[in-house]
Amino acid sequence: MKILLVEDEEGLILTLTDRLHSEGFEVTSANDGKKGFDAALAGKFDLIILDVMLPKKNGYDICRDLRQKGISTPILMLTAKGETIDKVLGLKLGADDYLTKPFEVIELLARVEALLRRSPNNNEAVPNGEFKFGEIGVDFKRAEVTKGGQPVDLSAMEFRLLQFFIENRGSVHSRDDLLDAVWGYDAMPTTRTVDVHVAWLRQKLEENPRHPQFIQTVHGFGYKFTV
Repeated sequence: MKILLVEDEEGLILTLTDRLHSEGFEVTSANDGKKGFDAALAGKFDLIILDVMLPKKNGYDICRDLRQKGISTPILMLTAKGETIDKVLGLKLGADDYLTKPFEVIELLARVEALLRRSPNNNEAVPNGEFKFGEIGVDFKRAEVTKGGQPVDLSAMEFRLLQFFIENRGSVHSRDDLLDAVWGYDAMPTTRTVDVHVAWLRQKLEENPRHPQFIQTVHGFGYKFTV
C-alpha cells in the first residue's frame, strides 16, 4: 500500500515515515502544499495523510482541488485546530477523516487501516454489480456513481457510506452504528462526522436535499436508506 504524507514538520515526517514503513507501507513525503498536490496528481496512492497548515498551498485547498479533479483517494487530514468548524470544513471539502494534533501514532495507524480497509479503491472490499435508484446509478466494481448519466464525484468515505446504505436499505442505523460499520472504529470521530457525510451525499444525490427521498432521517434514532 502506498501512502502520500504531506506535512511540513520534519520531526513528524521522520516519525510517521519510520512507523508506517515498519507497518509495511510505502511512504512518499512532501513538505509543502504545492509539492503535495503535484505528487497526489502524478502518483497513484492508496491514502493521503494531509496536514492543514502548509506553506504554498494549505490542506483545505489541496483537498478541494483534488476532489474537483476526480481524485477519490482517501484523505486523512491532520490539524492543530480543535474547533468543530475547522473539522467540518475539511469533511465538507472531501476529506474522509481528521485527526487533531497532538495525537498518538497508534491512533493514526488505526484510522489509516480503517480508511484503507473501506476504500472503494480496494476491490476486495466492494461487491461486483450495479444498483440504480431514481436517476442515480452505482457501479460497485468501478466505484463510480452517476446522476442522470453524468458522473458524480464522491470521496472514498462518501462512497463507502452510500454502499453501506444500499446494502442495508430499509434498516434504521444509529450514528454510532454507522461510525463503527463505515469508519471502522467505535465512535473515535464525533457523530457530527456522520451528519456531515450524510448531508454531503444528499447535496450530491437527492433532487431536494432539504426533503430527501432516499437518505432519510429517523428522528431520535439515526438514518435509513429507502427506495
